[in-house]
Amino acid sequence: MNKYHVNEKGYYGPFGGAYIPEMLYPNVEELQQKYLDIIQDESFQQEFQELLRDYVGRPSPLYLAKRLSQRYGANIYLKREDLNHTGAHKINNTVGQILLAERLGKKRIIAETGAGQHGVATATVCALKGLECIVYMGEVDIARQAPNVARMKMMGAKVIAAQSGSRTLKDATNEALRDWINNPVDTHYIIGSVVGPHPYPDMVAKFQSIISEETKKQLLEKTDSDTPNYVIACVGGGSNAAGMFYHFLDQEEVKLIAVEAAGHGVESGESAATTALGKEGVLHGSRSILMQTDDGQVIEPYSISAGLDYPGIGPQHAWLFKNGRGSYVSITDDEAMQAGLRLTQLEGIIPAIESSHALAYLEKMSFKGDETVVICLSGRGDKDLDNYTKYFGL
Repeated sequence: MNKYHVNEKGYYGPFGGAYIPEMLYPNVEELQQKYLDIIQDESFQQEFQELLRDYVGRPSPLYLAKRLSQRYGANIYLKREDLNHTGAHKINNTVGQILLAERLGKKRIIAETGAGQHGVATATVCALKGLECIVYMGEVDIARQAPNVARMKMMGAKVIAAQSGSRTLKDATNEALRDWINNPVDTHYIIGSVVGPHPYPDMVAKFQSIISEETKKQLLEKTDSDTPNYVIACVGGGSNAAGMFYHFLDQEEVKLIAVEAAGHGVESGESAATTALGKEGVLHGSRSILMQTDDGQVIEPYSISAGLDYPGIGPQHAWLFKNGRGSYVSITDDEAMQAGLRLTQLEGIIPAIESSHALAYLEKMSFKGDETVVICLSGRGDKDLDNYTKYFGL
């Protein structure tokens, strides 16, 4: 493995590992020992690729956004993960993990969700495979992502509200981990991002790496080069960014830009800009960078986007930030909302508010005119229409 990927002990530089309660050791150890053999098996890959093609609808298009390109003076391509079945990149990972769970003999699936897209994607694959599905979701997120909650329930999932802490993604993750501890034998936990104990960060990144794998082929067809100047993606935990960056990590000439949620401003006290505000520590089973007080208590994050208000980042992102391979920047609520409206009116595409953070960073860049930029449009904005309409008074 190269210097940007996980080592055999589950670390990216100083980040990663498996810091877990004793009760979870059998589950996590089973995954660590078996995940690579299972996902590299020919029959697994055949079923995975067939489902990505025929069920998810891959490859997702790489779209040259001409009016957006004209505005910023660069060739701006959007990797259209919003066009996947269920409306986001999350389905890539849940398809992979449900096949893994089947091969491990698990009958019950749990998941956590913030924006609801991972919950929907998990409920979707559980319906596909006929497995029990329990989704933990913060009470605040349940209210602001009502359409996704309805979709999960319609597919037969049980949605359980997390009522502790800030009642958002961090708290939903805590509840899911508690469930797993109480049901270690028959349950597989489908973590939705590149967070959690090893092997989850690596496994989720591998399933999401289809994003950059396709992008390179599509760019080569369109531009005679598979090497863009910039690759941009939003980061909460960081799964769409991990997939978008994956096959570009070794190409040092490609600038990787990860956009976090600054909320009301990095120094406002209401932010989720982890790399700007965080320190090294352990959260949800891995060592990474997280927002915490001097005595190690997790600081509650805030973002208008339900998918980005997580107090940490995945360990691989922490390593890319620390060693300088990626630029980690932040965008406020207001900047993101304006960028979402801008894309809608320039290109007729309503992006998820998460993706709007990545789009907003274009306003802070300057281009030479012939540069190629790829932005991961990680999800569609249907789930956020209520937020958009309230914000803009539509």
